[in-house]
Amino acid sequence: HTGAAAGVAGVIKSVLALHNGVLPKTLNVDEPTPKVDWSAGAVELLTEAREWARAESPRRAGVSSFGISGTNAHVIIEEAPETEEPPAQPDAGLPAVPALKTPVVPWLVSGRSNGALRGQAERLSGLLERDPGLDLLDTAYSLATTRAALEHRAVALGRDASGVLDSLRALTAQGSGPGVISGVTAADSRAVFVFPGQGSQWVGMGRELWDASPVFGESMVACERALSPHVGWSLRDVVFRDAGDPLWGRVDVVQPVLWAVMVSLAAVWRSFGVEPAAVVG
Repeated sequence: HTGAAAGVAGVIKSVLALHNGVLPKTLNVDEPTPKVDWSAGAVELLTEAREWARAESPRRAGVSSFGISGTNAHVIIEEAPETEEPPAQPDAGLPAVPALKTPVVPWLVSGRSNGALRGQAERLSGLLERDPGLDLLDTAYSLATTRAALEHRAVALGRDASGVLDSLRALTAQGSGPGVISGVTAADSRAVFVFPGQGSQWVGMGRELWDASPVFGESMVACERALSPHVGWSLRDVVFRDAGDPLWGRVDVVQPVLWAVMVSLAAVWRSFGVEPAAVVG
């Protein structure tokens, strides 16, 4: 279970289906259930991948997330309108490099100030000028995952080395351009508490905190008092049970225990001065 990210896999799958123009087959289904009258509507399960060609109306996909904790959501994804872009003029100083199969490559740049940001863009421009055959995707990955994300940020976009270089030069010269997205992080960023659904639990969850954190322990005791009129088991007893105990396999036990642990973790964060701007889950 993907917990707080429930539904994201379906969104990614739908976007890829739109991008590639292919409807993927329905996984783990060899024969549709006879309990559904499949002839009564236009819904069918695909046993093989099928081409998803463009038509007069935009292609759309619906993604449903039926959270095991009770949260239901549905998202409709529509393909972006087609755009016509003029062919890019190759930079005279760069040798021809085959265009990437990806639509566009983002190079992330950041700095403590606007000047530092533009200086970083200038250094990256020099790097690409010296080595025009540089692996753009590998560099983009490194910039996104191995560098500190500082306050002043920008993304230099390009379909090939020439396009990325043009964006970096524009960022260096004036801080903006057709292939540049920039901004400054908000100083008043706030915390959001996410309560996950069933599937994120593990045996022994909360044991150490119960004994080590007075705030967590007091909150768990309060939750146990709130639960006791409605259940036939002890919250502390369940938390301290060993793996393989049948109680851990019961939905009517796991969900209240998860609720108690999340409420108590929230109490710990609040005791440290962290107040959520929103609570979801």
